[in-house]
Amino acid sequence: MSERELSAPPTRAGDEWWPVLARLLAAVLVTFTAFGIVVPVIPIYVLDQLHGPPFVVGLAFAGSGIAALLARPYVGQLAQRWGSRRVMLVGAVLATATGALYAVPAGLAGLLIARLLMGVAESTVFTAGSVWTVAIAPQDRRAQLVGWYGLAMWGGWTIGPIAGVALMRFGGYGAVWLVAALAPLATVGILLSMRAEPPAGSAVSRRLVPRAVLLPGAALALAAYGYAALTGFVVLHLSDRGIGGGAVMLSLFGAAYVGVRLFAGRLPDRVGPSRVIIWCGLGEAVGLLLITTATTWPQAAVGALVMGGGFTLLYPALALVVIRRSPQAEQGAALGAFTSFWDLGLGASGLLAGAIAQLGYPWVFALATVLAVLAGVVGSLRPNN
Repeated sequence: MSERELSAPPTRAGDEWWPVLARLLAAVLVTFTAFGIVVPVIPIYVLDQLHGPPFVVGLAFAGSGIAALLARPYVGQLAQRWGSRRVMLVGAVLATATGALYAVPAGLAGLLIARLLMGVAESTVFTAGSVWTVAIAPQDRRAQLVGWYGLAMWGGWTIGPIAGVALMRFGGYGAVWLVAALAPLATVGILLSMRAEPPAGSAVSRRLVPRAVLLPGAALALAAYGYAALTGFVVLHLSDRGIGGGAVMLSLFGAAYVGVRLFAGRLPDRVGPSRVIIWCGLGEAVGLLLITTATTWPQAAVGALVMGGGFTLLYPALALVVIRRSPQAEQGAALGAFTSFWDLGLGASGLLAGAIAQLGYPWVFALATVLAVLAGVVGSLRPNN
């Protein structure tokens, strides 16, 4: 059976998906902005207000990531069984509860509980929304819509920390916690304005990690190392080489990431995901190689742009492979498990890059170059039936 034959049935004709998608994007953007607001505040709060050690700062962020990783496959399955809107509403309410918990004077234990709840809320909103996005997307635009949906999440993570710094400066912790709690209520309002899609009920498979996820998920995890290397070590790498200006590389990467996904997001739908996956792996690798060997700032800048442009379509192209290879009854769990590979890869990459950095920063990026090529190869493979 071909990948196309395993894909979900086509959506209705016309542009009926546009109003639904627009509100889904708004809901995700608002919710993840609320999540992002606390990111720059938590380290200060732990050290200055709760008098905790730096280890607790790392534990607070790691805890939310682990909770999200473990919850995603279950959430995807529930979104198909109960309906995505219902599950997203649960996630939005949990997000509001998380913001309220930050304000409760329960010490370090209370903060860690709030972060675990935040991880569950994050995975619930994003995964259920991705299932809904795939359900409404025309078959010839699935990768594009999945890509746009992902940009809404990245937008929230970008806007949130900026807003958090401003709120902290002008209103202190109370203002940060208040907005973090109230913003998700706007998501509740958006979701209540939408017509609930019919749930699949008991027809949904109980398998949490479908076989179709393994190769695309492994490719996504391998590619995550390059992103971790850039965000964690590009400033140190360029400074060590006497170049400087490393922080701008993140902005250049982000600009290419957003621009290519917005204007070339239909490539996986039009030319096929496997071909795009190979291009993405090579693009990310070329960009990383330029950064690895950079002797001037312009060379590193070109590397960041090439890396961002190559990396951005990898997620939607791999997601399209997952969708096409998964029976309809497994698509919710498959999308959730697939995204969990990103969480897993990013967490492992941080530890691995930190260890490799002891040998020298160029080695961090050299390994990232090799893994990016490997990601393209693994993602384009077909499983043996």
